Amino acid sequence: MSKKTPNYITPGGLHKLQQEFEDLFYMERPKLVETIAWAASNGDRSENGDYIYGKRRLRHIDSRLKYLRDRIEAAQVVDPLQQKTLEVRFGATVELEDEDGHIKSYQIVGEDEFDPQKNRISWRSPMAKALLGRKVDDEVEVQRPVGSIFLTITAIHYK
Repeated sequence: MSKKTPNYITPGGLHKLQQEFEDLFYMERPKLVETIAWAASNGDRSENGDYIYGKRRLRHIDSRLKYLRDRIEAAQVVDPLQQKTLEVRFGATVELEDEDGHIKSYQIVGEDEFDPQKNRISWRSPMAKALLGRKVDDEVEVQRPVGSIFLTITAIHYK
């Protein structure tokens, strides 16, 4: 029996995975199966676009359902509100100051919920790895493809 890699995730992130699973399994998949059955009843399947597309889409949905099920089963929910620490941990929102004095915030989240547009970074990203375990006023070096950058932690919040 192989041990699955833990899927650290916030409560909100787990809810989104579960909602997507339910939508695909209980709503989209049954409608698609019905369409495929209708298309199959129309005769020659080799030139039946509805049938061919439907089967392809069904494979895609089934693949996504398996992925979601595996991620949900491996989920280890970490609620940022329950973190009682002064150092950067999973779920933390970290304010960073760069060498030019610009301040930016990032929240460290699970792999399934990162969103660069909302400054949500995966706990496995180079920046998060550099931040984890650090405290306010610590300087961290983050390796980037274009070179290193030095950042100072100015605040840590759990919300």
